[in-house]
Amino acid sequence: MGNSDVLRTIREAEQSAAESISNAEAEATSILQKARLEAAESLQTGRSDSEAEAQKIVADARAAAEKEAGTVSADGDAMIDSIHSSGNKNRDKAVNTILDAFRA
Repeated sequence: MGNSDVLRTIREAEQSAAESISNAEAEATSILQKARLEAAESLQTGRSDSEAEAQKIVADARAAAEKEAGTVSADGDAMIDSIHSSGNKNRDKAVNTILDAFRA
């Protein structure tokens, strides 16, 4: 092999190496972009999932509070009815007591 053949072989090897480096850099860039995209998608999915879970927790808490409020309201209504009933029963006694006090 002559010097020109050796130099040509070296140049071809250098070109091949440069192409390999260029291809490797392009592939590395592509892999990095895909990884960033997947990370962004994963982050968005995580946010969406956590927001949905938070809304479910709030809805469950609201339902429990409404149930408790309904129970308290029903108890309060029952107490009000009892007070009105007791007042109606004692009204005649109260009127007679006041009239008796004025007559005396």
